[in-house]
Amino acid sequence: MGQPTIKDVAKLAGVSISTVSRVMNNSKPVSPEARQKVLDAITKLDFKPNELARSLVMRRSNLVGVIVEDIGIEYMAQLIRGVEEIGRVYKYDILLQSSYGSEEALNNSIDFLATKQVEGLIIITENLTDETLIKLRETRIPFILLDKYHAYKNLNTVKIDYLKEQYKLTKYLYDLGHESVLYIGNEEDNVLNNAKLQGYNEAVNDLKKESFVLKIDGLSSNDGYNIGKEAINLCNENNITAVSLMNDEVAIGFIDYCADHGIKVPDKLSVTGFGDASIASIYRPNLTTVSIPYYDIGAIAIRALIKRIKKEDEILLEDWVIECNIVARESSK
Repeated sequence: MGQPTIKDVAKLAGVSISTVSRVMNNSKPVSPEARQKVLDAITKLDFKPNELARSLVMRRSNLVGVIVEDIGIEYMAQLIRGVEEIGRVYKYDILLQSSYGSEEALNNSIDFLATKQVEGLIIITENLTDETLIKLRETRIPFILLDKYHAYKNLNTVKIDYLKEQYKLTKYLYDLGHESVLYIGNEEDNVLNNAKLQGYNEAVNDLKKESFVLKIDGLSSNDGYNIGKEAINLCNENNITAVSLMNDEVAIGFIDYCADHGIKVPDKLSVTGFGDASIASIYRPNLTTVSIPYYDIGAIAIRALIKRIKKEDEILLEDWVIECNIVARESSK
């Protein structure tokens, strides 16, 4: 005889299968006599309810699917840590999938995770298409979207107020005594870039200073190095003594250019980044930057998702905005 089934238990106990199921899941009341018969039959047959079969009955897998663009992107790894560690506190495990920026891979991951009966999904992306959003809604699985560069109507998320943070950073440089600050941003039209540029401009206007902006095409340290010559010329022509760059990588590339051309940071020029990537505190001079608490974003997202799954009070009735901190290091004075 193979593994005993729920059918065998019901037969031996002389009750219906649904009665056995009710006893196993403590779902609806069962008379004490029937309950005892079922328990005796389970013991006699040494019946071990299959976890999966049980989760199908209860529709509870205690799994949350997480789809990231690329686990190699440092901030995505920090987000996942927040999701995983806090998920574990609430007895949820995560199933992780990477899409590597491919829409097809992302859609396949959604399908795959749906077959694994995940109770919720967290999508960590830099660009989600409307088609994928429709697909997500069709699965009927509760989800939270953490998208760095885009905002979606009627979808609440956990995010950073980039305008406010860049405003604070720009004002910080003026408070150090700099008369003119150059902002180097990315030219792509998206939520993050536009907000940072607006934050810089509002700070400059409020302080009645002159605005100096350079826009570059990329986001890497090479791009920061390559803008070096143009940026330094602009600084020399306008007595600019501080440069705020859109992220830490670009800032470090720019400092490299300065080092190669005898421009001392921070003696001649103060430089700041944004994001507090791990390289910011290793590189010399250490980079003054804005620290984004990615772990906390992941932690709040999973907490909100679990509340949504359990239909408890909704905590993302509007966007949850997380505060950042300016980390002052050697690259500014």
